[in-house]
Amino acid sequence: MPEHISKQFDQELEAVRARVLQMGGLVEEQIINAMEALASGNVELANTVMANDHRVNALEVALDEECSMIIARRQPTARDLRMLLTVIKTITDLERIGDEASKVARMAKLIYETDRIVSPRFTEIKHMTTIVLDMLRKALDGFARLEASNATQIARLDESVDEEYRMVLRHLVTYMMEDPRSISMFIEIIFAAKAIERMGDHAKNMSEYVVYMVKGKDVRHTSVEEIEKEVSR
Repeated sequence: MPEHISKQFDQELEAVRARVLQMGGLVEEQIINAMEALASGNVELANTVMANDHRVNALEVALDEECSMIIARRQPTARDLRMLLTVIKTITDLERIGDEASKVARMAKLIYETDRIVSPRFTEIKHMTTIVLDMLRKALDGFARLEASNATQIARLDESVDEEYRMVLRHLVTYMMEDPRSISMFIEIIFAAKAIERMGDHAKNMSEYVVYMVKGKDVRHTSVEEIEKEVSR
Protein backbone atom coordinates (compact mmCIF):
# COMPACT_ATOMS: atom_id res chain seq x y z
CA MET A 1 0.00 0.00 0.00
CA PRO A 2 1.50 3.39 -0.98
CA GLU A 3 2.50 5.57 1.95
CA HIS A 4 -0.09 8.33 1.38
CA ILE A 5 -2.93 5.75 1.17
CA SER A 6 -1.63 4.07 4.31
CA LYS A 7 -1.63 7.43 6.09
CA GLN A 8 -5.21 8.15 4.96
CA PHE A 9 -6.27 4.71 6.23
CA ASP A 10 -4.69 5.38 9.64
CA GLN A 11 -6.53 8.71 9.82
CA GLU A 12 -9.84 6.98 8.98
CA LEU A 13 -9.28 4.42 11.74
CA GLU A 14 -8.41 7.16 14.23
CA ALA A 15 -11.56 9.11 13.30
CA VAL A 16 -13.69 6.00 13.86
CA ARG A 17 -12.08 5.32 17.24
CA ALA A 18 -12.66 8.95 18.29
CA ARG A 19 -16.36 8.68 17.39
CA VAL A 20 -16.72 5.47 19.40
CA LEU A 21 -15.34 7.32 22.44
CA GLN A 22 -17.74 10.20 21.73
CA MET A 23 -20.61 7.69 21.70
CA GLY A 24 -19.27 6.20 24.95
CA GLY A 25 -19.29 9.64 26.57
CA LEU A 26 -22.90 10.20 25.53
CA VAL A 27 -23.96 6.79 26.89
CA GLU A 28 -22.16 7.51 30.17
CA GLU A 29 -24.08 10.79 30.47
CA GLN A 30 -27.34 8.91 29.79
CA ILE A 31 -26.63 6.49 32.67
CA ILE A 32 -25.78 9.31 35.09
CA ASN A 33 -28.91 11.27 34.18
CA ALA A 34 -31.18 8.23 34.30
CA MET A 35 -29.95 7.34 37.79
CA GLU A 36 -30.34 10.95 38.92
CA ALA A 37 -33.94 10.96 37.60
CA LEU A 38 -34.64 7.70 39.45
CA ALA A 39 -33.11 8.82 42.73
CA SER A 40 -34.49 12.38 42.78
CA GLY A 41 -37.82 12.01 41.00
CA ASN A 42 -36.81 14.52 38.33
CA VAL A 43 -39.38 13.59 35.65
CA GLU A 44 -38.07 16.31 33.31
CA LEU A 45 -34.61 14.74 33.38
CA ALA A 46 -36.17 11.31 32.73
CA ASN A 47 -37.87 12.77 29.65
CA THR A 48 -34.53 14.21 28.47
CA VAL A 49 -32.84 10.79 28.77
CA MET A 50 -35.58 9.13 26.73
CA ALA A 51 -35.49 11.90 24.12
CA ASN A 52 -31.68 11.64 23.79
CA ASP A 53 -31.79 7.90 23.11
CA HIS A 54 -32.15 8.66 19.37
CA ARG A 55 -28.75 10.39 19.43
CA VAL A 56 -27.11 7.17 20.65
CA ASN A 57 -28.99 5.18 17.99
CA ALA A 58 -27.94 7.60 15.24
CA LEU A 59 -24.26 7.31 16.22
CA GLU A 60 -24.47 3.52 16.07
CA VAL A 61 -25.99 3.58 12.58
CA ALA A 62 -23.45 6.13 11.29
CA LEU A 63 -20.45 4.27 12.72
CA ASP A 64 -21.70 0.92 11.47
CA GLU A 65 -22.00 2.34 7.96
CA GLU A 66 -18.58 3.99 8.18
CA CYS A 67 -16.90 0.72 9.24
CA SER A 68 -18.62 -1.22 6.44
CA MET A 69 -17.40 1.33 3.88
CA ILE A 70 -13.82 1.23 5.20
CA ILE A 71 -13.81 -2.60 5.07
CA ALA A 72 -15.17 -2.58 1.50
CA ARG A 73 -12.78 0.15 0.32
CA ARG A 74 -9.57 -0.76 2.17
CA GLN A 75 -9.96 -4.53 2.61
CA PRO A 76 -8.00 -4.46 5.88
CA THR A 77 -6.31 -7.53 7.35
CA ALA A 78 -5.02 -8.70 10.73
CA ARG A 79 -5.08 -6.08 13.50
CA ASP A 80 -6.78 -3.36 11.43
CA LEU A 81 -9.62 -5.72 10.55
CA ARG A 82 -9.91 -6.82 14.20
CA MET A 83 -10.12 -3.16 15.23
CA LEU A 84 -13.00 -2.48 12.83
CA LEU A 85 -14.85 -5.63 13.90
CA THR A 86 -14.33 -4.58 17.52
CA VAL A 87 -15.84 -1.17 16.76
CA ILE A 88 -18.90 -2.77 15.12
CA LYS A 89 -19.46 -5.01 18.15
CA THR A 90 -18.69 -2.28 20.69
CA ILE A 91 -21.17 0.23 19.27
CA THR A 92 -23.90 -2.44 19.40
CA ASP A 93 -23.28 -2.88 23.13
CA LEU A 94 -23.09 0.89 23.68
CA GLU A 95 -26.45 1.29 21.91
CA ARG A 96 -27.93 -1.39 24.18
CA ILE A 97 -26.57 0.32 27.28
CA GLY A 98 -28.28 3.47 26.00
CA ASP A 99 -31.53 1.50 25.68
CA GLU A 100 -31.18 0.28 29.28
CA ALA A 101 -30.57 3.87 30.50
CA SER A 102 -33.75 4.90 28.69
CA LYS A 103 -35.58 2.05 30.43
CA VAL A 104 -34.38 3.29 33.85
CA ALA A 105 -35.66 6.77 32.95
CA ARG A 106 -39.01 5.28 31.94
CA MET A 107 -39.28 3.43 35.28
CA ALA A 108 -38.45 6.70 37.09
CA LYS A 109 -41.39 8.36 35.33
CA LEU A 110 -43.74 5.53 36.27
CA ILE A 111 -42.63 5.63 39.89
CA TYR A 112 -43.00 9.38 40.35
CA GLU A 113 -45.92 10.25 38.11
CA THR A 114 -48.40 8.28 40.20
CA ASP A 115 -49.24 8.77 43.86
CA ARG A 116 -47.18 6.46 46.03
CA ILE A 117 -47.80 5.33 49.58
CA VAL A 118 -44.11 5.04 50.38
CA SER A 119 -41.06 6.89 49.10
CA PRO A 120 -38.53 4.44 47.57
CA ARG A 121 -34.87 4.25 48.58
CA PHE A 122 -32.22 3.68 45.95
CA THR A 123 -28.98 3.34 47.95
CA GLU A 124 -28.17 -0.16 46.65
CA ILE A 125 -29.12 0.66 43.06
CA LYS A 126 -26.95 3.80 43.19
CA HIS A 127 -24.03 1.62 44.30
CA MET A 128 -24.68 -0.80 41.41
CA THR A 129 -24.70 2.14 38.99
CA THR A 130 -21.37 3.42 40.35
CA ILE A 131 -19.78 0.01 39.66
CA VAL A 132 -21.29 -0.15 36.16
CA LEU A 133 -20.01 3.34 35.31
CA ASP A 134 -16.53 2.28 36.49
CA MET A 135 -16.75 -0.81 34.23
CA LEU A 136 -17.83 1.27 31.24
CA ARG A 137 -15.05 3.83 31.76
CA LYS A 138 -12.43 1.08 32.11
CA ALA A 139 -13.68 -0.66 28.95
CA LEU A 140 -13.59 2.59 26.96
CA ASP A 141 -10.15 3.41 28.37
CA GLY A 142 -8.87 -0.01 27.26
CA PHE A 143 -10.32 0.59 23.81
CA ALA A 144 -8.76 4.07 23.59
CA ARG A 145 -5.30 2.89 24.67
CA LEU A 146 -5.42 -0.49 22.84
CA GLU A 147 -4.78 -2.09 26.22
CA ALA A 148 -6.47 -5.36 27.31
CA SER A 149 -5.27 -5.54 30.93
CA ASN A 150 -8.51 -4.03 32.32
CA ALA A 151 -10.59 -6.99 31.11
CA THR A 152 -9.96 -9.17 34.18
CA GLN A 153 -10.91 -6.41 36.60
CA ILE A 154 -14.05 -5.62 34.58
CA ALA A 155 -15.08 -9.31 34.63
CA ARG A 156 -14.70 -9.35 38.44
CA LEU A 157 -16.69 -6.11 38.75
CA ASP A 158 -19.43 -7.72 36.65
CA GLU A 159 -19.65 -10.52 39.21
CA SER A 160 -20.02 -7.84 41.93
CA VAL A 161 -22.87 -6.19 39.98
CA ASP A 162 -24.63 -9.57 39.65
CA GLU A 163 -24.33 -10.14 43.39
CA GLU A 164 -25.59 -6.62 44.15
CA TYR A 165 -28.58 -7.24 41.85
CA ARG A 166 -29.45 -10.48 43.68
CA MET A 167 -29.26 -8.59 46.99
CA VAL A 168 -31.54 -5.80 45.68
CA LEU A 169 -33.99 -8.44 44.49
CA ARG A 170 -34.06 -10.15 47.91
CA HIS A 171 -34.66 -6.85 49.69
CA LEU A 172 -37.41 -5.75 47.31
CA VAL A 173 -39.23 -9.09 47.65
CA THR A 174 -39.10 -8.66 51.44
CA TYR A 175 -40.56 -5.13 51.16
CA MET A 176 -43.35 -6.41 48.90
CA MET A 177 -44.28 -9.10 51.42
CA GLU A 178 -44.34 -6.53 54.22
CA ASP A 179 -46.42 -3.98 52.28
CA PRO A 180 -48.44 -5.47 49.38
CA ARG A 181 -49.86 -2.00 48.55
CA SER A 182 -46.49 -0.97 47.13
CA ILE A 183 -45.96 -4.05 44.92
CA SER A 184 -46.37 -2.18 41.61
CA MET A 185 -43.73 0.39 42.58
CA PHE A 186 -41.26 -2.28 43.71
CA ILE A 187 -41.75 -4.17 40.43
CA GLU A 188 -40.78 -0.98 38.57
CA ILE A 189 -37.69 -0.66 40.78
CA ILE A 190 -36.80 -4.30 39.98
CA PHE A 191 -37.02 -3.46 36.25
CA ALA A 192 -34.68 -0.50 36.80
CA ALA A 193 -32.21 -2.65 38.77
CA LYS A 194 -32.28 -5.33 36.06
CA ALA A 195 -31.57 -2.66 33.41
CA ILE A 196 -28.47 -1.58 35.36
CA GLU A 197 -27.33 -5.19 35.76
CA ARG A 198 -27.63 -5.61 31.97
CA MET A 199 -25.50 -2.49 31.45
CA GLY A 200 -22.74 -4.28 33.36
CA ASP A 201 -23.02 -7.29 31.03
CA HIS A 202 -22.63 -5.03 27.99
CA ALA A 203 -19.60 -3.23 29.50
CA LYS A 204 -18.01 -6.64 30.12
CA ASN A 205 -18.68 -7.60 26.49
CA MET A 206 -16.89 -4.43 25.39
CA SER A 207 -13.81 -5.31 27.44
CA GLU A 208 -13.75 -8.78 25.86
CA TYR A 209 -13.78 -7.23 22.37
CA VAL A 210 -10.71 -5.21 23.37
CA VAL A 211 -8.94 -8.48 24.26
CA TYR A 212 -9.85 -9.78 20.79
CA MET A 213 -8.62 -6.55 19.17
CA VAL A 214 -5.28 -6.49 21.01
CA LYS A 215 -4.52 -10.20 21.47
CA GLY A 216 -6.43 -11.75 18.58
CA LYS A 217 -8.14 -14.13 21.03
CA ASP A 218 -11.91 -14.49 21.53
CA VAL A 219 -12.54 -14.71 25.29
CA ARG A 220 -16.34 -14.49 25.22
CA HIS A 221 -18.12 -17.11 27.35
CA THR A 222 -14.92 -17.97 29.22
CA SER A 223 -14.07 -17.76 32.93
CA VAL A 224 -12.39 -14.82 34.66
CA GLU A 225 -9.32 -17.03 35.11
CA GLU A 226 -9.12 -17.72 31.37
CA ILE A 227 -9.45 -13.99 30.59
CA GLU A 228 -6.69 -13.26 33.12
CA LYS A 229 -4.42 -15.87 31.55
CA GLU A 230 -4.98 -14.44 28.06
CA VAL A 231 -4.35 -10.77 28.94
CA SER A 232 -1.19 -11.58 30.89
CA ARG A 233 0.47 -13.26 27.89
